[in-house]
Amino acid sequence: MLTMKNVTYKDKDKNNIIIDNFSLNVNEKDYISIVGPSGSGKSTILKLFSHLISQSSGTIEFKGKDYLDYSPYELRRQITYCFQNPVLFGDTVMDNLKFPYTTRKKTLDKDRIKYLLKIFDLPYSILDKDIHKLSGGEKQRIALIRGILFKPEVLLLDEVTSALDAENTKIVESVINKLNSEGMTILWVTHNMEQSKKYANKLLSVEGGKLKNLEVIR
Repeated sequence: MLTMKNVTYKDKDKNNIIIDNFSLNVNEKDYISIVGPSGSGKSTILKLFSHLISQSSGTIEFKGKDYLDYSPYELRRQITYCFQNPVLFGDTVMDNLKFPYTTRKKTLDKDRIKYLLKIFDLPYSILDKDIHKLSGGEKQRIALIRGILFKPEVLLLDEVTSALDAENTKIVESVINKLNSEGMTILWVTHNMEQSKKYANKLLSVEGGKLKNLEVIR
């Protein structure tokens, strides 16, 4: 489904090699945890797959088709990237959840929103809440809901629970596992080794911008 072939990414300012001749094949419905030391290139892999940045050399493909043959808009409808620090906009939670419908010129699906709020353990009344009054856990869950409203085929998660307490972490882990069981492909960067092996079927270890090991867990 997703493929990197001999991909190298260099920092344009310092010309440092961040990702070095990296190759990876991600199958449909994979749940891959990505681990490795800070600065090893984990987040860069997600940014390359989400087309936020472009490789210096090598090829990246989605469904056998080169990324260069897709518009960024096409890719981002099918591949969602969730940041470690969620970015919300507008005034209220509803402003954020209406946005994906507005950009697609679709009618707001209140049942879909209600369902996602429920599985993320958030009350329906939160839709009217000022985003500046949300807790860290609420912000992250709202950002995740916004990202999956239209059921992307691939979900890229960059340490999305690193700032959450145990209860919120458990909620997010449970929902992500549910999404994967329903067919969504997951790539999750984490520093938590226990979390990395909890639900994933593969464990990808990265070091110095290179693939150190790809272990099939289950």
